[in-house]
Amino acid sequence: MKRILVTGAFGYVGGRVSRYLAGQGYRLRLGSRDANRQAPHWLGNGELATMDFDNDASLEAACREMDCIIHLANTNEAVSRTDPELALRVNGGGTIRLLRAAASCGVKRQVYFSTAHVYGAPLQGVIDEQTLPRPRHPYAITHRTAEDFVLASAQVHGVVLRLSNSFGAPELGADWVLLMNDLCRQAVTQKKLVLRSSGLQRRDFVTLGDVARAVEHFIELPQERCGDSLFNLGGENPSRIIDMAERIAGRCKAVLGFQPEIQRPAPAAGEQSAPLDYRMDRLKATGFALSADIDGEIDATLEYCERTSGAAE
Repeated sequence: MKRILVTGAFGYVGGRVSRYLAGQGYRLRLGSRDANRQAPHWLGNGELATMDFDNDASLEAACREMDCIIHLANTNEAVSRTDPELALRVNGGGTIRLLRAAASCGVKRQVYFSTAHVYGAPLQGVIDEQTLPRPRHPYAITHRTAEDFVLASAQVHGVVLRLSNSFGAPELGADWVLLMNDLCRQAVTQKKLVLRSSGLQRRDFVTLGDVARAVEHFIELPQERCGDSLFNLGGENPSRIIDMAERIAGRCKAVLGFQPEIQRPAPAAGEQSAPLDYRMDRLKATGFALSADIDGEIDATLEYCERTSGAAE
């Protein structure tokens, strides 16, 4: 079974991806900047690696004897906004350094997690991999920079996944800024869902379960079937925010026994939902199929929030 390095393994997406891969029998090396991390109970015969993206020797040590790298380490949107130079150094420069270390260690593939927001904001209309990127936020700009270095690597086969709005129960790290997670937490801790807008905006939502399965798909997919190695990763679920809020409220009633009230500003006169179609044709053409257990992910997130409500507030 392949040996996999996961950078940013203790983050929100990284935690779920890592646990899934461990359950599939891969031998993992979980990378983190924090030298005090403790190994999760499910890691099995895997190991931890402290990674300093400003230190080439540290990156080479993490890459040594690995078959594939799943690269998730980055500065988040808030940090990227306040310190775009740091975002460029970590998201862009850190990716270049990691590619160099991977090449020197003979790593065959790197799967890089980018963001759908390289296409701009808000996401509207039909969006496929041929859509012209127009990133406006430092988070998206620096990811877009890193993408080209990953795809241009001559020694490491790079795959870029442009991730839309992922959601689901955390494993090692939570992200309560994400809409679906925030609404689940509100349902548990406040017994109501407060929207900041009318909720008519559409977003594409993808479950963390499908994200983890897509990672395994690209670990195993032969290079000749990867095409140009650039893929949208979404859920083919372009729902209105209000519809997802109502779905969460309904699942809260089913799982926790109460239905939270939904509060939102009234729609403006003539306000309508702009269409959104985040295309997945290229990914599906490689043989990947979504499973999309949306209610299961909502239920698990609500239950997580109930167990950890003190820490989540």
